[in-house]
Amino acid sequence: MIDKKQARLRRARKTRAKIAELKSVRLLAHRSNCHIYAQVISACGSTVLAAASTLEPEVRKSLVKGGGDIAAAKTIGQLVAERAIKAGIEQVAFDRSGFQYHGRIKALAEAAREAGLKF
Repeated sequence: MIDKKQARLRRARKTRAKIAELKSVRLLAHRSNCHIYAQVISACGSTVLAAASTLEPEVRKSLVKGGGDIAAAKTIGQLVAERAIKAGIEQVAFDRSGFQYHGRIKALAEAAREAGLKF
């Protein structure tokens, strides 16, 4: 019997295999119950080029309810996109880590697109 986490990781492997085949820089999104994290990872998969999360002190001050809501996801999406563009990256592949494209993951992706990332 496959549990919920194993099923999510199985879905994530398929996405990551396709992104690796394309040799593309990827925007990785991960969520927990309390926080959301985003990283821009190089095409070879070894270097983090930009990152943002709701654990950062300056981000935590600006959040009203904490890191587990859609407003926090939008903030992180915008922040990671700004940092990626500053690092010279405009085109990425979106890696949702096996999470459903819905709610906080969708909010993060749309905020990153609005801030200038293309994917």
